[in-house]
Amino acid sequence: VQLQASGGGLVQSGGSLTLSCTAAGLTTEHFVMGWFRQASGKEREAVSCISMGGQSTFYVDSVKGRFDISRDSAANTVTLQMSSLKPEDTAVYYCALAPPHYYRQYGCQSTAFNYWGKGTLVTVSS
Repeated sequence: VQLQASGGGLVQSGGSLTLSCTAAGLTTEHFVMGWFRQASGKEREAVSCISMGGQSTFYVDSVKGRFDISRDSAANTVTLQMSSLKPEDTAVYYCALAPPHYYRQYGCQSTAFNYWGKGTLVTVSS
């Protein structure tokens, strides 16, 4: 199983970026998909998660109203549209997959996710 994230880069404060993650080796329609991030010197945190059917989403409070998660299960892809970016959004962003029974138990937390991509760096300059 491989998860390949892309779309990171350097952007000015207030700008936008779109992250994409494509999975290979499995069918993502059977998994909850999520985005996490880890800033330098900080613990990894959940950013956003989306249910198998795409009807239910979770966002950490700090990104609500600015980030939008979506998925295309036919393409095995999850996307995170990020706007109004702030310097505090600077981090390595990881996509991940969670079996639904783990997600029901743990929610949008790292513990629920057992497939991880390598991450893509997002840097927001002030």
